[in-house]
Parts: sequence; structure tokens; C-alpha cells
Amino acid sequence: MINIHISTKVINPVYRPYLQDTHRYQIFYGGSSSGKSYFLAQRCIIDMLQGGHNYLICRKVGNTIRKSTFNEVVKAISRFKVASLFAVNKSDLVITGPNGYQVMFAGLDDSEKIKSVTPAKGVITDIWVEEATEAEKIDILQLDKRLRGVATVPKRLIMSFNPIYQLHWIYQSYFAGHWSDATTHYEDDMTAILKTTYLDNSFLTDDDKAAMEATSDPYYRSVYVEGNWGSLGHIIFTNWSTEDLSDKEFDSYLYGCDFGFANDPTALIECHLDTDRRILYVTKAEYLKGYTNDLVAASIQNLMRNPHDVIYCDSAEPKSIQELRQYRIPAQPAPKGPDSINFGIRYLQSLRIIVDKTLLPLINELSVYSWREDKDGNAIPKPVDRDNHLLDALRYALCHEMRNSGYHMSYDQYKWPTAGAM
Repeated sequence: MINIHISTKVINPVYRPYLQDTHRYQIFYGGSSSGKSYFLAQRCIIDMLQGGHNYLICRKVGNTIRKSTFNEVVKAISRFKVASLFAVNKSDLVITGPNGYQVMFAGLDDSEKIKSVTPAKGVITDIWVEEATEAEKIDILQLDKRLRGVATVPKRLIMSFNPIYQLHWIYQSYFAGHWSDATTHYEDDMTAILKTTYLDNSFLTDDDKAAMEATSDPYYRSVYVEGNWGSLGHIIFTNWSTEDLSDKEFDSYLYGCDFGFANDPTALIECHLDTDRRILYVTKAEYLKGYTNDLVAASIQNLMRNPHDVIYCDSAEPKSIQELRQYRIPAQPAPKGPDSINFGIRYLQSLRIIVDKTLLPLINELSVYSWREDKDGNAIPKPVDRDNHLLDALRYALCHEMRNSGYHMSYDQYKWPTAGAM
């Protein structure tokens, strides 16, 4: 153990009782700017100074780690003025402490790399998953299995995140049955949960607090300011469920694409419509963040099972559609017109929707996509324009079926683009 005194005054009071917490499963969640990641980085370095701890710190996407958790841990070393005791390898994203124990970083999107992560000394004792709501349940189960072997300290699996919605697997696994949003902490023999908000962060400036308090959107205020699990009153889709569709094969598939780039990603979808039973099976769905159209084209080629199928795309981007055609993608513009979004929503509401259980991005969208509210909190027939990239792609995928279904007598009023030459 290194004999260095760190004053508890640099630790937010709400987190101090958790400095030595030994629960196997630890969850730190709540609103933005509550200091969750700041504290966990501090605790990581304190643990490293005490010795016996090897940390594996993860996020779902590996290329987000350097600018998030890695920087947070390096800054904690600097703030504690102990940089001379640590070796920071920025290339391999490994930090070695004074006793030879290490902090390692890895993305959950590279399963082989996760399997190969091994500390230079001892075994992994602490796994911290930042933004854990991005992870799938199987990711966490696999990480839990990594906490094995003889160690001098208790092993811990730590998750930190802003809550999303009550149908999320984390809520169902760790919160359901004993939690309400009025609660701030919970513990049993294996699990400790702490909920915090910006009001618990004594290091925020008055300007920081004022910015948080200025949030007016009801959902964002409830989730990102007040730290509550999302539970919207005007959810659009309630006619869906999840199943394991990995073993199902259909005789035909429909494809849709909603164009985007960075903050609003390109979204691709594959589905099958059982017209007789009016059941829609969604078998594939993915976000493509930062993809140029050549990379989008390659992803579509990997997605589509039959090269002769058509993928219907957002007609607002004819240039992108033309570029996809140059890469020999059978891209066609989906129709748009007055009230076409609401028409598509009504059509989807008329179906039973079954989503493959692994498609978390789409499950997220279905769970929170909601109608706007008027000043009195009443729903109005306009959807909130967010959390809808895959849902837009789904509407595009079904545009031809909508047109031919007879579901809406006036669908021909919408502009139906001609096929165009490939």
C-alpha cells in the first residue's frame, strides 16, 4: 500500500460511503452531471494506490473509450498529484500502478479482444461498464464470468449510466420489484444501487446548475435532469414484443434506409411481413454512425440476402440514393407527402410487431417514441422528432406494402416516385 493521504473533501459526499463498498454488483445511475464517472475514476485510482486491484473498464463501442473513461482516469491521477507513480500507455490504453496492478480498457464491440485482456499481475478484480445501457445483457453476463480466480480483494462488477426506459433489461434485472424513482439507494447481499442527480454534485458551478434547470422537454428533464427511468405517457407503439428470431427463415424480406451521418446516424432495417396474419417480423436493424455512402453501400450489401431485392430510402436525399445506385445497390426513394409520417405510424399500429430480442437500438426507439404534448400535457397527433431513425427506415421498408394494402383509401394522394434507372 502506498502511504498517500487523499482528503475526502475532494470526493462528493453522496459517494463517500461507496469508497470501500464490496458488493459484487454496483450500479451508479441517475441524471447528467451528477459526478458518477468522476467518482468512479477517483475510486479506481484510490484502489490502485492501495494495491490488489486490476480494473477492466469498458464501453459498448471501443473507439469512444479514449475520449471518455480513459481521459477521466488519467485526469483523476493528475488531480491526486500521483502521476509519478503511474505508467500511462496511451497507445495500448493500459495504466500500470505502483504495485504492478493495472487499469485496462476495451470495447464490448470486439469480443475477441475482451477475451484476451489479461493483467500483468494477478486477475481482473473490478469491471466498470460506463454507459451500461448501451450494452446487451449477454455482454454483462460474459463480463461477470471474467471475475474469477484468486484475489486479495472482493471482485466487483460496476455499471454507470443515465436511465432510459423501464423495459430495458437492466431495469428488469436489477430494479423491478423493489425500486421506485423516489428511492435513492438500495442494497441486498449482492447488489448496491445509488441514484444521483446534478444536485448531488457539489463541484458544479452556478452556471452548470442553471443550464440543467433550464431543460424544458418533459422526457429529457425526467431522465437526464431528475435521473428517473423513462416512462412516457404518450408512447406511440404498444403493439410490439421481442422474440428470438435467429432460427427463423422467411421467403421474402423488406429493406429500408434512413440517411444520416454522425449525431443522426444512417439506419438500416430488414423485416418480413406476414400479410395474412398481419405480423411484422423485424430481423435486423443497425445504426451506421459517421458512414459515407460508399461504406453505407457495403453495409447494405452485407445486409441484403437477395441482390435483386429493393431497399427503400429517404426520398429527401436523391443524391445519396443515386450514389448507392452507382455502387449497384437497388435503392429506390420511398414516397412522401402530406401526413405521410402519420399514415405510416397508423399502418404500423395496425400490425403485430415482433422484434428480434438482440436489436436493442430498435427496442429503445419503440420504447420511447411518443406523441408531442400541448401546453396542458395532452397528446397531439405529431410525433416527437427524435429516437426514430430505425422507425423511419421501417416505414420506408413497408412503403410498397402500405400502398397496395388498401389500408388507407387516400394513399395515392402521396407522391409515389418512379422507379428510375439503375
